[in-house]
Amino acid sequence: MPRRSSRPAPASPEAPAAAPKRRASARLSVSQGEVKRVKSNADLSGVKSTTKKSKYFEPESSAEPEDSESGGDSGSAYEDQDQEEDQELSDHQSEPEGPSESEEESRAAKGKQGKQTRNATSDADALKGKELWREGVRTGLGPGKEVFIPKPKARDAGDVAYEDETLHPNTKLFLQDLAENNEREWLKAHDPDYRAAKKDFELFVETLTPKIAGVDGTVPELPVKDLVFRIHRDIRFSKNPLPYKIHFSAAWSRTGKKGPYAAYYVHFQPGACFVGCGLWHPEAEPLALLRADIDENASRWKEVLRAPAMRREFLNGAPDDDDAVVKAFTHRNKESALKTKPKGYEADNANILLLRLRSFTIGRPISDKEMLAPDAQDRIAALVGVMEPFLRAAITPLLQPLGPSREGEIAQLLTAPSLS
Repeated sequence: MPRRSSRPAPASPEAPAAAPKRRASARLSVSQGEVKRVKSNADLSGVKSTTKKSKYFEPESSAEPEDSESGGDSGSAYEDQDQEEDQELSDHQSEPEGPSESEEESRAAKGKQGKQTRNATSDADALKGKELWREGVRTGLGPGKEVFIPKPKARDAGDVAYEDETLHPNTKLFLQDLAENNEREWLKAHDPDYRAAKKDFELFVETLTPKIAGVDGTVPELPVKDLVFRIHRDIRFSKNPLPYKIHFSAAWSRTGKKGPYAAYYVHFQPGACFVGCGLWHPEAEPLALLRADIDENASRWKEVLRAPAMRREFLNGAPDDDDAVVKAFTHRNKESALKTKPKGYEADNANILLLRLRSFTIGRPISDKEMLAPDAQDRIAALVGVMEPFLRAAITPLLQPLGPSREGEIAQLLTAPSLS
C-alpha cells in the first residue's frame, strides 16, 4: 500500500482554500474549550429517536469537507467521527428501553400458539359431525394439517350388566348399526362394539350348549368355534357386494356347524330372529338317502309332523291330518322344491310332495323381546325338545347301514343325469 503523502492537496480554483490541519495540541485545546453536554434527567420515555444511517454505507467522497464561512471549528474527518459517536451514544442513552429479544420471541411464540389453538378449534368445529372414517369425506383442511380421530370405545353397558346366559341389548344395537353401515371402514372404526357383541353371543351359545345336549343326547359339547358362524360373507361368487352378515347364528349337530347331519339352528337378527332345525340343501348322497327313506317310511315322517306340539309351534296350527301337515311342511320348504318329479320316481307317487323337496327344515320366528329375555335359553331348549323327533327322523336315514338292495338303488339315483 503506498504511503500517504503529508503534503496538502492543491487548492481548486473554484473551491475555497481548505484550512490547514491543526496539530493535536490545538485539537485538544479546542475540545477543552467547548462546553461539555450534560445529560438531561427529563423523562424521554415518550420520545422516539430517529435511527441514523451508518456512515459506512455512504459513498466515499474524494473531496474533503469544506469549512463554514464563519470560520467556526468544523474539525477534520476525525472530529466528525468523534462527534457522530458522541451523538449516537447520547441518542442511545436517551431512548427508552424496549423489549429484549427473548421477550419478543416469547410473545411471538404465545401469539403463534394462540393462533394455532384458534385454528384447531375452528377445524374441530368444521369437522364435527362428519364421518371421517368414510372414504371420500372432505375435511377441508389445508396442507400441513392433520386430523386426529379419537380411539373408538365400546358402547356403554348402561344399567344392564353383561351376563353369560342372556343377550345384551348392545348386541342388538350393534347389528342394527351394521345393517345401516355394512362397510369395512365402518366396522374398523367400531371394532370395540363388534368384539363386545361377538363375545356376548359366543358366551350365550356356550352356556346354551349343555341345555341343548340335555334334550338331545346326540349333540356333543363342542367348543364355541365349532358352533358359531363367522360374520364375514363370501362374496367371490355372489351378486350381493355387502361384506358382512347382519346377524349372529350358531348350529348344533353331531359335528357342529359343519357336516352332513341335520342340525339345530339359532338365528339372532333384530326383527328376524328364529329357531329351527333340519337339513338345508344337502349334498347329492344325503339327499338321495332322504328321498329313499321317505318313499319307504313316509308314515313315520307324517307321524312326527302330526304331533300336537309340532303343529302348534311350527306348522301354524295345522289340523291333525296327514295331507294337511304334509302341505304345511312342504309349503315352508317350497323355495327350493322341484317343479316336477325327481329322477327315479313317478309323478303319481303318493308322497310326491315330499319327494320334490331339496331342503327339509322346520322353524319358527322369535321376537327380539323373547331373545333378550332372561329365560331365552329355557325357551330355546323347550323348542329343541319339540324338534328333536323331526331331527331324529331326518338323521336316521343317514346313519342306517345300507343293504344290498338299497345300496344299488342309491347308486342308480346318484348316477342319474339330473338328481334334482
